[in-house]
Amino acid sequence: MLLSSVFAGLCLLKASVQAQSSTSASVEPSVPTGTPIPGDYTGALRPQIHYSPPRGFMNDPNGMFLDADGVYHLYYQYNPTGIVAGNQHWGHATSRDLYTWVNQPIAIYPGAEGEGIFSGSSVIDVNNTSGFFPNQTNGVVAFYTLHTDEEETQEIAYSTDGGYTFTKYANNPVISINSTQFRDPKVTWYPATQQWVMVIAYAQEFAIGFYTSPNLTAWTHVSNFSHYGFLGLQYECPNLVQIPMLSNVSVENPLDQSNIASSDMFILQISINPGAPLGGSIAQYFPGTFNGTHFTPVDNAARLTDFGKDNYAGQFFYGIPATSPQISIAWASNWQYAQVVPTGQLEGFRSAMSLPRYNVLANTTRGEYTLVSLPYDLSPLYSSTSSLANSTSLANSSILYDYSSTVPSGAVTFNMTITSIPLENVTGTANFTFMSSVTGESIRGGFFLGGDAPFFIDRGYIRGFENPFFTDKFSTNSLLNTDTQTFRLQVVIDRSILEVFLENGLRSATTSFFAEGMLDTLIISTRELNPGVQVSAEVFGLK
Repeated sequence: MLLSSVFAGLCLLKASVQAQSSTSASVEPSVPTGTPIPGDYTGALRPQIHYSPPRGFMNDPNGMFLDADGVYHLYYQYNPTGIVAGNQHWGHATSRDLYTWVNQPIAIYPGAEGEGIFSGSSVIDVNNTSGFFPNQTNGVVAFYTLHTDEEETQEIAYSTDGGYTFTKYANNPVISINSTQFRDPKVTWYPATQQWVMVIAYAQEFAIGFYTSPNLTAWTHVSNFSHYGFLGLQYECPNLVQIPMLSNVSVENPLDQSNIASSDMFILQISINPGAPLGGSIAQYFPGTFNGTHFTPVDNAARLTDFGKDNYAGQFFYGIPATSPQISIAWASNWQYAQVVPTGQLEGFRSAMSLPRYNVLANTTRGEYTLVSLPYDLSPLYSSTSSLANSTSLANSSILYDYSSTVPSGAVTFNMTITSIPLENVTGTANFTFMSSVTGESIRGGFFLGGDAPFFIDRGYIRGFENPFFTDKFSTNSLLNTDTQTFRLQVVIDRSILEVFLENGLRSATTSFFAEGMLDTLIISTRELNPGVQVSAEVFGLK
């Protein structure tokens, strides 16, 4: 987690915190203790199905886990007293469906002036390996980096009430190496060796350290993974997760359980900031194998998790079975402009999280072990049981739908499927535009079906935010699957965030935007398609 400012270059911000107690309590008068911070979620730029903080500044997701009662816990880097990074706490929210979130009281506070509770993770110590939970199976242990100007050390705090309040371990820190660039511990259980495993960033050495422990308090360094992929200026926020494989990525419903095969594959995800190909921050991943102490990648390729510019520091939920698609959430912003976007001065908050995503691996025509990411099931959020608009004959035609009065949330999703695409001499385009009927602003995207089938997103027609680093156009390529002769596209828009998923999630992008007028009209169109090509689309409102 890098605290950077566009206008201050690459300097590290000093967290401005007041003295705190050693438990989940604050003595800073402006930071509430034991009660959720209130927020206004009615603003025109406030996402409705993406999590955002009640007020103040939020960045990295932290400590995410699924408990035995089916409740998802999301912690996050949080400044409750300002709309820029600093004064770092762990905010907390819970959900049963990953879209409807309940703000909880702040979970972990700094303990003294000059401290920051930086990024980390949580686990459920079912077997009481730590000794903190003699009479329960739902004890939660949180790992975080304690940041000061002098050092970054790794500390733990434990919760006996399922992750709502925490007590800091009396013998902290559990790891100290006398470094100011050593952070973001992610811990998981490795059944084969009956050990806990931690991955952590030696940020400016471009290395990920692997540590093991039998009890969550005593840690042994066992290996490093260094100088792979994009280096940028530093590594941050590593994740290690075992992940299943798809049998066939091209089927209509790729996440059907019958199409998912258990696997011994892992991915190691590493975030970099700055140094992303589009500037600022991004995440990359490496598929490979893990033997309990060493991670071995399948190759040296750098694979990005997202082709947009607003997806960083993603984390996987602890507690998802290794045989199931792994669920992740990322921070939907970029350090190049996160601290100056207009939601701060207009609505009192900055940043939102990405959609929750299912994640699996798949082998594709041009690449083995590609990460496939798709939105967690959106159907329970549909505003009606039937689609708002649809067409099964959209070839060389269009749909225009005004949702200003039918979708109060301003959140809409649509699916488009293009079939019977010829194997050669392919022509035509398939485009979408979300626009404001009041201001004329728009955000758009689409396929050029010929050649290497480029896909683009363009947020350059949105006028609510000007910044030299707010890149306005993004693109990727999605080669035609010659077996199915089909392209698929899923798009979700939520007031100030657009996410797209191409080819059953083989490519995805997260894009923030800040319009002066609410977007309320959707146009889907195709042109100059080859004879015989068929196109269908369905539009749903989200509540």
